[in-house]
Amino acid sequence: MHEYELLIETINPCGGEAHAKKEFKEVFAESPESYVAQNGRYPVIDSGKNAAGDSVITTGDGKGILIRYTFTE
Repeated sequence: MHEYELLIETINPCGGEAHAKKEFKEVFAESPESYVAQNGRYPVIDSGKNAAGDSVITTGDGKGILIRYTFTE
């Protein structure tokens, strides 16, 4: 198990990123992918790394709602 600081950003189509709901958590997981598979509400759209090297996974409902998970070790 790894410990991660997790930023969850819920982005709706009306408000966009500027008005995203942000939530911070400390989580223990085997990997970011396994955490999202177990706890995410929507299918994964994209995954990768940001400029700082953090794992970023984006999920969505296909109708405009996106949830972005940013994992920092």
